[in-house]
Amino acid sequence: MPSDVTGHLTEADVEALGAELDRIREEVLANRGESDARYIRRVIAVQRGLEAGGRAMLLVSLLPPAWVTGTALLSVAKILENMEIGHNVLHGQWDWMRDPKIHSTTWEFDLVTPAAAWKRTHNEIHHTWTNVVGKDRDLGYTILRVSEDQPWHPLYLAQPLYNALLAPVFEWGIALYDLEFDAVVRGEKSTGEFLREVRGLLTKATRQVTKDYLLFPLLSGPSALPCLLGSLTANVTRNVWAHTVIFCGHFPEATQTFTEEEIADETRGAWYLRQLLGSANIEGSRLFHIMTGNLSHQIEHHLFPDLPSNRYAEIAPRVRDLCAKYRLPYITGPLTRQYASMWKRLLRHALPTRPSEHATASKSANPWRRRTAA
Repeated sequence: MPSDVTGHLTEADVEALGAELDRIREEVLANRGESDARYIRRVIAVQRGLEAGGRAMLLVSLLPPAWVTGTALLSVAKILENMEIGHNVLHGQWDWMRDPKIHSTTWEFDLVTPAAAWKRTHNEIHHTWTNVVGKDRDLGYTILRVSEDQPWHPLYLAQPLYNALLAPVFEWGIALYDLEFDAVVRGEKSTGEFLREVRGLLTKATRQVTKDYLLFPLLSGPSALPCLLGSLTANVTRNVWAHTVIFCGHFPEATQTFTEEEIADETRGAWYLRQLLGSANIEGSRLFHIMTGNLSHQIEHHLFPDLPSNRYAEIAPRVRDLCAKYRLPYITGPLTRQYASMWKRLLRHALPTRPSEHATASKSANPWRRRTAA
């Protein structure tokens, strides 16, 4: 990290920044209400209508126009369910409504991974240890090298290839990742617990596969094969979109990573600062933001993961103004730029880091982080 990014900040600056971000959070918590509830209920109603329409069209998908329409509707429905609804409901963003049907303890989203496993790896681990090497398993998802602080191995030479292959099957990759087999190898997770979670995954995956690739195709009669292909296409479309949005929010070149030593005794203000430096936004229209689950506001989401997602666009200008006030980067750009930057980073870290590069990066990064944590 360039020293001029944070070298000008004092401990008091960092805590003042944290206090201002706390005030933004408190204001949203105090003001959320019926308009927010109407928003999420409307999105859920639209999503279910799109899914019903898509499924209905695929019942007669021997007709090419019906296949195209049905597949498109189902693709949009799956994206909405995963991104703007499932992801955010499972974050507890809507628990304050006390609606048992829209609650983090009852929602099971349309993915093969069980919600409980996802909440553990995503909510508890990733959002606590964002971009901390060795603690945040989402930093490269245990298979990608995205930081000089990750030891290089020849297998990383292939990471551009296997990342491209991961995109269309992203939900399956996440499901296997959520099993935390690496934790079993390190002795941090028991074999019994791992096997219980494997059974849970098999149960959920069987239900998903049966629904998309057996039940609805059988109901389609003569349209069984095009219906199956429509479901497959919708799932692949959703997977590629989710992979793109998530990677563009976490891995553009400008986002920073951290070591455990650098965040020792981290204060609330320093935690906020880590979220700012480790996240990237994607610019777009209101519809674009909804289709990303508002994860195009990844900076705001990492700062306030449990605030209603429809509020991120509202608070984003205030967060950006704070970054300008404290002379901090606010990493944002159009999808094409963030996507290219993400791939540039993956390609660069597929190769071994030259010792001089790593030494320079570490030397410029360490003083600020240790000072704010002191």
